[in-house]
Amino acid sequence: MWRMARPRKPLLSRDRIVEVAGALVDAEGLEAVSTRRLAAALGVSGPSLYNHFRTKDEILDAVADSVSARVDLSMFDGGQDWRGALHAWAHSYRDALADHPNIVPVLARGPGRRPAGLRLADAVFGAMTEAGWSPAQATRIGALMRYFILGSAVASFARGFVDDRAAYDPADYPHLGQAHLLAERGREVDEGAFETGLAALLDGLALQYEALKGTV
Repeated sequence: MWRMARPRKPLLSRDRIVEVAGALVDAEGLEAVSTRRLAAALGVSGPSLYNHFRTKDEILDAVADSVSARVDLSMFDGGQDWRGALHAWAHSYRDALADHPNIVPVLARGPGRRPAGLRLADAVFGAMTEAGWSPAQATRIGALMRYFILGSAVASFARGFVDDRAAYDPADYPHLGQAHLLAERGREVDEGAFETGLAALLDGLALQYEALKGTV
């Protein structure tokens, strides 16, 4: 029986393009992604990419959406109060972004037409309105949470300081005597800052929620 020969190279697919583009973004940043670089990395001709994506921006959108798809949304399916759900979701979202910080500027543009990004926005908005927040308030909460989470993933505060005591002369910076130690404690500092900010944010929303319920 005659059989079709198996191709020597894997067939090109959207998922494969997104995987390779995502690896380039992670390793070298958004500027590293070009049709030429992608085609070379995939072992195909440049025009073949256009069978799956029309533009570079579409590829980056797909990479961004693949990161959004990693965010857990199960906490909004019921069983948790709105505050507990937001807390769990915020951590899941930040964890996804922490692994891929270079794609954050694309995510910061908003979900646009990206399916996973829209499902994320829909889940948060739906959970807030079902909890009793007005549509306008739910929209603001979604925006607020997004600003906070994306901002936390852009860069490390702690690693912005150099590991050099001499850089922080007490004569010039009398309160930064321990700043040279921050870089080596980057994860601890940044995660602690995120949790502190998240708790403060949710405490403030809880006060607003109590006031809202008190007027019903």
